[in-house]
Formats: sequence, C-alpha cells, structure tokens
Amino acid sequence: MSGTVGQSSASAAADDPQRTMLTRGYLRLLVLSLGLGVPIAFASFFFVGLQHWLQHLVWEELPHTLGLGRPPWWWPLPALTLAGLILAPIVTRLPGAGGHVPVHGLGGDPVGPRALPGVVLAAVLTLPLGVTLGPEAPLMAVGSALALLGLRTLGRHPAGAPSAAVVATAGSTAAISTILGGPVVAAIMVVEAAGLAGPRLTVLLLPCLTASGAGALVFTGFGRWTGLSTGALALPKLPPDTAPDAGDFLWGLPAAALIAVVVSVAHRLGERTHRWTSARATGVRTLACAMAAGTCLAAYALLTGRSPEEAALSGQAMLARLAEDPHGLPVLALVALVVCKALAWGISLGSLRGGPIFPAVLTGVAVGVACSGLPGFGAAPGIALGIAAAATVVTAADRLGPGGAAARPRRLQPDAAHRPRGRHRSARQPSAASAPAAARPGRRIGTPRRGEAGRGSPTTLCAGPYPEGVP
Repeated sequence: MSGTVGQSSASAAADDPQRTMLTRGYLRLLVLSLGLGVPIAFASFFFVGLQHWLQHLVWEELPHTLGLGRPPWWWPLPALTLAGLILAPIVTRLPGAGGHVPVHGLGGDPVGPRALPGVVLAAVLTLPLGVTLGPEAPLMAVGSALALLGLRTLGRHPAGAPSAAVVATAGSTAAISTILGGPVVAAIMVVEAAGLAGPRLTVLLLPCLTASGAGALVFTGFGRWTGLSTGALALPKLPPDTAPDAGDFLWGLPAAALIAVVVSVAHRLGERTHRWTSARATGVRTLACAMAAGTCLAAYALLTGRSPEEAALSGQAMLARLAEDPHGLPVLALVALVVCKALAWGISLGSLRGGPIFPAVLTGVAVGVACSGLPGFGAAPGIALGIAAAATVVTAADRLGPGGAAARPRRLQPDAAHRPRGRHRSARQPSAASAPAAARPGRRIGTPRRGEAGRGSPTTLCAGPYPEGVP
C-alpha cells in the first residue's frame, strides 16, 4: 500500500468526484476503511458495554445494596458532584479537554490519538453517574482517534489533511453504529454532522459505509456471545399502529413548534453556560454546573415522587418506557420531566462531556406524549413527532451560529485536539506538534509534501464542505 491517497491523480480528479472514486488511491482508502472498521467496532463495543455496566451498578445495584430500593431523590446530588470532581481536572489538564463541548454538536475537527485518554476517561467515569448527555459524541471521538492511531501504526497515511479526515470520519461511523444498530443510520448521522451534499457526499459516504459495515459483523450477535449489553437506542415495544388522521396533522403543527421552542431554549442555555465556564476558573465552574444539573434531577424526583433516574442519563431507557406505555406517566409528571430534563441538559451541554442528541430526543418525545392527551391527537404520532422535531432542531443547531445565523462550516483536520486553557494551547490555534506523527520522522498527517496541494486546496480529496477558495 502506498503512503498517499490520490496523490498521482489528485489534480485531475479533484474537480470531478466521480473520477476521484475511480482512482487507485480512493480504492486503497476503501480497503483501509474496511480494515479499520473491525477493530474500531470491537473496541467501541467494549467501551459502551463497560459504560452501560457502570451505569447499572450506580443506579440499580448500589441503591439495592445500601437497602434503599430505587434511587432516592437526593441520589443525583452526590453522583453529579462526583462527576464534576472527576471531569474538572480532565477538562483543564489533559490534552483534548475530554472531547468536544456538546453544545457544538457532533461536527467539528476529528479527535486525534493524543486526546483519546481524556475522552475515554470523561465518558466512562462521568456519564454513568447520571450526566444528562448521550454516548454518541464520545463514541465518534473514540472512532476517529483509533482510526488515526491505526494510520500511524500501519505507517501509511493520506497525503492531505482532508483525506486523513475521511478516514477519521469512517472510524467515527464504525464506532457509533455500535449503539445505532447498523451502518446506514450511523452513516446518515455522521454525514449530517459533516454538512456535505452532492458528489462530495458520495466520496465521504462510501468509506463510512464500508467501515461501519465491517464493524457490524463484530457487534451483530456479539452481545449474546459475551453477555454484555450496550444499551443501544431502540424501541422494543411501540403503541398500536394507527394511521394518522386530520386531528394528528392539525395538532402536530403547534406541537412541533412547541418542541422546537423547548429544545432551542435549552440549547441557548447551553451556549450561555459554555461562555460562562470557559471565561475563567473552568474547573470550578465545571463542578458548579455538574452540581446544578444534579439539583435539577433531584427536583424532578421531589416534584413527582418518582425515581430521579427517569430524568438522568441519556434517556435511552426512559424513551423505551414512554414508547411502551405512553400513558404510564401523568401529564404533570411529563411536564416536570420536560422542564427538569431540559434544564439539566442545557447546563450539561455547555460544561460537561457527552453527546447532545439522545437527551434532546427524550425531551421531544415527552412533549409529544404530553400533547397526546389533546382530542384527536394520538400517542404514536406524538412519539414520532417528538423524535423528528427534536432531532431536527438539535442537529440544525450544530450548523447555525448564535442567534440562528448560518455558521461557517468547519474544516476537517485529522488531529486538531481541543486544548484546554492554561497549560495547553487553544483548539483554535493548534500547534504543529498537535498533528499525529507519520511513519517518517518529521512528517505529520495533513502536512503536504513538496509539490502537493495544502489543506483547503481544491486538489485534495473531499476538500470539505466549504466553497473552493475559502481560506
């Protein structure tokens, strides 16, 4: 295998993605994605399995061992305080700051190998304690870091940074398909985060499908062999299948608008929280935000008399409960769930580490189920509406700046690990040493050889979602 992807034909094929996909370099890229997909999915399966086991230990086994039965109302207070104490040094001292800030969405620069320890520690040690964030963003970060680490281990790497980013994106897709049950949904989610369209979309999509398809061979049936559970996002039981009628459509429009408002307000809270925590004393303010999120979860338990676990965590289990029995919770309990979950999610978006999508989906479903009590509006349409509206809002927020203005798409860089303030540089100004080392001494992924195009040039493979000529 040569050390470049599309080097000999990059200039001729860059403006024609169809010709790019027929080059030998692109075929090597597909083979590389196929080979990396299996070990990445294997590692991701045990990563999520460990996280799910710790979650079961904290929220089910430990309360029973202490003779408490279900978790009491105050359980989130010490749990989230511990999460803040663990996360604060990770954010302030480790390279990569524990991963992307969730309020920025699933897009952004792929996480490099140097940031991998911080991402794993932040996800495994804090998410099971009740942080109201999902596992999708840490999984994608682990996948991209392992893909770039595999390139370094093999001693083969793409010549241009965009090509390395394609491999990292394929690794993210193979990792996140572990909890989404298959490669198609994972590829769609990752491509949605990348913001590509047209022929360039196909250039990125094929390596993603190849890597996640190979990874599907690992996690399909692997849970039964090992006895581990990944807590994948699934709805085992659904309400009775009914055809939507005029009432569903009439109530669906204002219900969708209400869901959009709730999720948008919570996301704005996340933006404000991020500005506050990143201004100064990041460690102390991270701990304060974790305690505030725990207070919101405890408030839900006090207001409803139910377990705080229903509002904590990513919401995957609670989503399945609502789908199985939409009328199991009173309307007032659903309203309390929406308010407390949205507040805890918004605070966590700007301060803690995890994924932004799963808690938003639960919030939207809770609003839809609460509205299903309206005359002529069914529970099944309310659940479907909540999933669609919440996911649309939270993924669109990744591509919009503050105030809803269109944000400039971010470049894909192979190892632009986010640096915390203080000891490390900011992620906006990565140093030359932040890129992963290549096979040859002095060569780094994303550094073009003499005569090759640099980053952002139209002669590189899948040069990114930005217009040609944008610096």
